[in-house]
Order: sequence, then structure tokens, then C-alpha cells
Amino acid sequence: MRAWDEAERQAARRRDEAGADAGLPPVGDAETLEALGLEPGGAAADGTLPGRAGAPGGGATGAGGRGATAPARPDLPPGAHRHGDVVHPGPHRHPHVETPDDGRPVLGIVGAGAVGTALGVAFSRAGWQVGAAASRDAERRRRFASLVPGARTVVDAQAIVDECHLVIVAVPDDAVAGVSSAIRLYSGQAIVHTSGALGAEVLTPSLAAGTQAGGFHPLIAFADVDRAVEALRGATVAVEAEPPLLGLLGEMASSIGAHPVVIPHGAKAAYHAAAVLAAAGTISLLDSIAELGRVAGLDEAQSLAVYLPLVENTLGNARALGIARALTGPMTRGDVGTLEAHAATLAAHAPAVAALHRELSLRAIAIAEGRGAIDARTAAALRAAIAGAPGAGSSRIGP
Repeated sequence: MRAWDEAERQAARRRDEAGADAGLPPVGDAETLEALGLEPGGAAADGTLPGRAGAPGGGATGAGGRGATAPARPDLPPGAHRHGDVVHPGPHRHPHVETPDDGRPVLGIVGAGAVGTALGVAFSRAGWQVGAAASRDAERRRRFASLVPGARTVVDAQAIVDECHLVIVAVPDDAVAGVSSAIRLYSGQAIVHTSGALGAEVLTPSLAAGTQAGGFHPLIAFADVDRAVEALRGATVAVEAEPPLLGLLGEMASSIGAHPVVIPHGAKAAYHAAAVLAAAGTISLLDSIAELGRVAGLDEAQSLAVYLPLVENTLGNARALGIARALTGPMTRGDVGTLEAHAATLAAHAPAVAALHRELSLRAIAIAEGRGAIDARTAAALRAAIAGAPGAGSSRIGP
């Protein structure tokens, strides 16, 4: 993972400044086609199918594995592409949408749940035109329209294509492939999904000649639309694509106050697993803490009031000192008896939490040993205490 650098920001800015030329040239305009290295019919002189440099779907594709591009179609003549049953001999203008005066592409969003709606609101507030949103849920369509001025709402995902230049697929991971199969882009358009786990290649079924696909994953918890919109400012957004779409996605992230980073090809699953641990893992941990709190006579609200300040203090220490130096507790002191008491209490009163406590404690012991807070003998005694092994001892061992 690498951060978005200033050179990429400037390149994206130059793209925006040149954005008034956002449309592809009309097929048959010989002077324009010649300037772009195209032959009549839309094919390039070298046999490739370029789009306008700076348009979302334009440019040649790289070999880095980031993003997806339209595959060759052996069933079509060179330079041709298909929209459903309709075959076009070469690139053509989008039939409906005009590019705004600022040169930015019009956005369309498939999915009007928390993710799609929050992004629609954030982009609209940042000055992007959101042309339409698609959802099968009537109430979600109504809410999206009420929150995003000027956006049309539709039921059919394919209808989005006629309302925008860049399609954002904001649906659950398992639904992305199905949505992609139901959408066919026009030349010069692009499509991205908001999944943190999937690569851009899942969007390949949507592509035609001169189109691009990518990923745009905001690293926040979308539990509530209003809170998510606020959380986007200062958040990380993982972007995946080939140029020029990569530059556009970076500029989109920056425009809503987020920090774009590029995920290396093949690292998406590990990146997303870490994100799930950070979000769902934290909630699961808090739920376990609340279960233990009930043993001590605390309800959920009381447990949060008691333990959240300690969680926040620990996070502050990790931010300031690093992970290993932020670790405190019996593992760093070698308090074997304390861990034995914890293990016995969990077995008797909260057995559902025992396995999680054991695994997290083993991880903490390894961190403590790795930083030199305890020696190998003390670490072994602590591990035995957690496992409930007889003879583990009940006194403090270590320095």
C-alpha cells in the first residue's frame, strides 16, 4: 500500500483543467481522429483502441495488474464493441450525458444503501454532479433523491449508464459480479466498485472498447449515512485502476477530504481482512467485554462507560508510542496468578468469551516477549496459565 503522492495529485488536477474536452470525437471526424492517431472507424493506427487521454475510459492499459480493461472480442470486427445486442463499429459519443463545465465526469451510483447514499451526498457536496442512483428499494430511492439534489433515481442498473460517465457500484461484495453482468458501458465510460476485498477484474463483464474498471474503497464504517459522510473527511480510500482512471479516483478521494492510497495487486484480501478486524473485530471485542461486564453486574451502557475510556486511552498510546510499547497489563509484568484467575472466571461464567481471551492473551504474551518485557521462561508460564495447565504456578514470575 502506498500513499497518494503530490505528482499524482498534480496530474489529476491537470486532467481536470483539460476536462472541457471530455467527450470522445464523433466517428468520422477525420481531423480529430488523425490527431488522436485513429483511423476511420475508431481503430488506432497500431491496432489498439485508445480513448481520449484524460477521459475516464481512455488511455492505454498497463501490465501492473491494477484495474481492468475491456477484453478483446474475437466475435467482433477490429475496433467494434457491443452493448447487449447492439454492435457499434467504433468509439462514439455518449448518447445523453453532457460533461459539466468543470470537466468532471457525471457520477452514477448503483446501490442506495448506506454506502451508496453516503458517497452520493459527499460527492454532491464536493461539487461533483451525481446524475442518478439505481436501487430496487423504493424507500432507498426516495431517501437518496431527498439527500442528493438533482439526482434521478431508477430501478434498473443499466439505466444508470445513460445518466453518467462513471458508474460507482456500491452493493454488497457478493452482488458485485451480478451487477457487473447486467451493465454494459459505452466507450469512454468507466466503472468502479466500493468493495475492499474484490479486485477490479470482477467488473470485466461491463466493459466495452475504450472503457476502464477500478476500485474505490473508503475505509470507514457505514453504519449510518450522516455519520459516514462526516467520517469520510480524514479517512483512507483504497484506489485501484490503471491511468487515467487512477488519477481521477485519487482526485475524487481528495475532493471529499479523504486520503487515497494504492493497494498493490494481489494484496486486496489481506488489506480487507485487516479492515474487518479493525471494524467488526473491534465491535466483537466490545461485545465480549460487555458479556464479562454482565458478570460484574454491569449492563451494556455501563460497560461502555467503564471500559471505552480505557480503550480510547490504549489507542492513543498506540498512536503515540507504537503497538508494542502501548501494551500494558499482566502479560508485560509476568503475573501468572492473575491470568490463572482470569481463565478460571471465564470458564465458569463466560465460556463463550474464553477462546477469544485465550487467543488475544497469547498474542499479547508474544508482543511482551518480543519487546523484552518478559523472558522466555515467564512467557512459557503465562501460556500455561492461560491454557489452565496444572502446576502453572500462581505467583508473579519475571523481572
